[in-house]
Parts: sequence; structure tokens; C-alpha cells
Amino acid sequence: MDDRLTEQIRFLIEIDKLKTVHRRAKIIHGDRLENDAEHSWHLAMMALLLKEHANQDVDLLKVLKMLLVHDLVEIDAGDTFAYDAKGHEDKYEREKQAAKRLFGMLPPDQERELTELWEEFERMETIEARFASALDRLQPLIHNHLNDGDTWQTYGITSGQVTARNRKIAEGSEKLWELAQSIIAKSVEQGILAE
Repeated sequence: MDDRLTEQIRFLIEIDKLKTVHRRAKIIHGDRLENDAEHSWHLAMMALLLKEHANQDVDLLKVLKMLLVHDLVEIDAGDTFAYDAKGHEDKYEREKQAAKRLFGMLPPDQERELTELWEEFERMETIEARFASALDRLQPLIHNHLNDGDTWQTYGITSGQVTARNRKIAEGSEKLWELAQSIIAKSVEQGILAE
């Protein structure tokens, strides 16, 4: 096997660890926590189906790449809970170090591509990054709503916190932000999300 293929296979074996990184939200149709690999797959499917609701026309392939890459850093850095202010203080630095190690396993051209995709997602400056981020925020919102507010109740999360966290959905899709607001309101009405 040549060096390039060896590096690629080693990276693919390493990122299988994403299946072991658990998030705080449970899967919709079960009583276990979702893992990062499942989350990334679900986001890719959302992008494929919901592309038409982006605020502007997006490069779907680029969005899909970002969604598949953005959480790989959590293999080393761990999943930082969306509402953990303390954890967010050094999140970027932890993830940057993880990106350097993980993507550094690849041939230089692919290391550069994945690093650039990860950084673009983090900066949220392009239409693709804003849409990808909107999906990344909407998915756990849907999960929490359909799981009777399990994560929200476990960690004492309020509707104000959920609204503030998810307001950025509008930057990628006004239509999906309308949906998110509706989900938040219904969750409050149903008593599964505290005001």
C-alpha cells in the first residue's frame, strides 16, 4: 500500500472513535444518548432534504463536507454541551489542537482541505457555514422537543437560553428559524421547557 492510502486508512480508522463520543440529547426513537457519528449523519441528511430552505443558494457538497467534518475534533476535545458556559471558554483552543492532530494524519492536501472546512464552519462567515450551523442547532432542538424536553429538564435549561442559543439559525435559514421558534413555543406550552 502506498503512503497516501496508508495515511487515509489510518485516519478513517481513527475517526471511527466518533461513534464513542456521546452527546447530551437522546435519540428520538430510543432511550440512549446519541453519538457524534449519528448526529453528523443526521445533519447530512437534513442538508440534503432542507437545502431549499437556506436563505441563499448553497453549495450542497460543501455543506455536506462541513457537516461530516465539524464534530471530528470532539474525538479529542469531547462534546461541549451547548449550554455549558465554562466549557465554551476554551472550546475553540481544545478543538483547534484536536483538528491539528486528527487532520494532520492525512496527506497534506486533505489535511488542508479538512482544516479549512472545519475553520469555515467555526467562523460562520459563508452562506454554507451559516446553513450548516443552522442545521447543527435545529437537530438537537427537534430531538429535545420529541424526547419530552429530557435534556432541557435534566440540566435546568430555560426557553430564554434555548432561544438565545438558536437565534443564529436565522442567519442560515429564516424558514428554519420560524420552525425553531414554533418548536420552542410548543415545548413551553407542553410544559417540557421552562420559561
